[in-house]
Amino acid sequence: MLPKAQRLTRNKEFDFVFKGGKSHYSDFFGLKIKKNQLNLNRFGFVVSIKVSKKAVLRNRLKRQVRSVIREENETLKQGFDCIFIFFPLILDKKFNEIRELIKNSFKKLNMYN
Repeated sequence: MLPKAQRLTRNKEFDFVFKGGKSHYSDFFGLKIKKNQLNLNRFGFVVSIKVSKKAVLRNRLKRQVRSVIREENETLKQGFDCIFIFFPLILDKKFNEIRELIKNSFKKLNMYN
């Protein structure tokens, strides 16, 4: 679980990122980022029922991505709101493949220091 300060929870916060954020999409997920007024990154996840009808699989995916974020957040630029939007093909990937896909998306959006 991410600390509460690092989570996007309100619809208003999600709308803020969706309206003006930079994005990178692949076949497996999309990543949208937008600069915030804070000194820390906040993250949100969109895993619709189209990804899987089983909540167990949707929640496992979110846990895996949170784990990658905890590892990578120290090396990322701070002060951004990030939203991950997942697509059904992501369920075919192993954890290490998901980690590499996320790192590549952060690189493409110039999020590393």
